[in-house]
Parts: sequence; C-alpha cells; structure tokens
Amino acid sequence: MKIIAANWKMNMNFNEINNFFNFFDKNRDFKNDRKVFIAPPFVYIQYVKDKVNKLNLSFEIGAQNCFYEDKGAFTGEISVNMLNDLNIDFVIIGHSERRNIFNEDDYLLNKKVKKVLSSNMKCIFCIGEKLEEREEGKTFDILKKQLENGLKSVNNVENLIIAYEPVWAIGTGKNATNQQIEEAHTFIKDFLNKNVANNLPILYGGSVKPENITEILSCNNVDGVLVGGASLVAEKFYKIING
Repeated sequence: MKIIAANWKMNMNFNEINNFFNFFDKNRDFKNDRKVFIAPPFVYIQYVKDKVNKLNLSFEIGAQNCFYEDKGAFTGEISVNMLNDLNIDFVIIGHSERRNIFNEDDYLLNKKVKKVLSSNMKCIFCIGEKLEEREEGKTFDILKKQLENGLKSVNNVENLIIAYEPVWAIGTGKNATNQQIEEAHTFIKDFLNKNVANNLPILYGGSVKPENITEILSCNNVDGVLVGGASLVAEKFYKIING
C-alpha cells in the first residue's frame, strides 16, 4: 500500500475545492494499492470532509499543524481536541515551512508529535536537510538529530508516519536523484528500526509531480509521497495517485 498525501498549504478556496472534487466525482478509478490523504487549510477541513463523505470517496482528511496544549490563551492556535471534534484522520507536524519560516524547533515539535499520537490520530512527522547542509555532507547528521529530538520519548508509534523532504527540493523544481532518495530513506528506516519501531511508513516529499511519481515510488524504502503544489490541480493529483 502506497500513501499519497496532499498538503494544500495556504491555498484553495470554496470554488477551487468544488472544482477539485467535481473532477474526482467523475474520475474514481484509483489503483487498489493507494491510500489518499488530503490536508486542507484549517478553515476548509469540515467542508472538505463533507465533500468526501457526500461523494463517498475513501480519502483521509487531516490538518497541516496543531498546538500541543488542549486549550488556553494561545491566540491563533488549534488544539488536538478541536481536531478530534472534526473526526479527522491525521496531522502533519514539522513541515520544513513550519521549521524554517515559523522557527519551530525540535523541542516544540516533539511536544506536538506526542500530543497528536496520544489522540489516536496519525502523525506525519517531517524531516529534511537544507541545501547547504547537504553540500557540507551533513545530511545524515541532520536527519539523525531531527529524528532523535523530534521522537524523544514518543509512544503510540503505530500511528507514526515519517516524511523525508529535502528542503532544497521543495517547490524549487530541483529533484533529488533516485540514489539520494534511497540513501536517505534507507538511513531513516535503519534508524527507526533500531530506535523506534519496525516498518513505519516513510514518505518522500520534494517537487513530486506526475512526471516523476512512478520513478519515486519505485525507489527502495519509499512507502508513498507528500505532495505540495501538484496536489492543488485535480488532474495532476489524479495522475500522481495512479502513478
């Protein structure tokens, strides 16, 4: 089973969401070994869930982020309890944009991962190196640090999913080679097997598109993909699901 996860980021509106699902209402012939996830912006989560339920699509719906406290004076934040009220399936934690734009560090992300997993929702935990870190030969050091700190004392790992997203390949048009993807995923898998749990899913995220999806999914230890820009266009996302 391959996971095809869409991260819509701060995109889409009602009209665009309607058009997206009008396409999928007419195009339902998905590969049997695909599990589709969609993470809309917070304000559209319920609307998207209603769309999926009405059309009887077997898509799992999640959130792009959350906070680690249950409630309180945290203006602008969303709690796991609130997400549970919506009966969502998963939460993305630690996306490179949360790390690099909003300065979320490993300590904060560790608290978020624990909170999500304690709620019985799936947690897609993102890790990845910047261009300068790769050029300096620090890729594995960075991944090890992010895994050790982000997953410290984490339990309930049966709902944990890892997403490797080389920051230099996100929205840049630059693609990691098959060798680079396999090396990173093999390193992550070995770390998880030794320190966390065996056979946790590992997704690849980095300029995933219809033109490269088949090649990416053929890489060793790649259990699916985390898709950004290409997931906003129904026709492209459909081709990725069936890649």
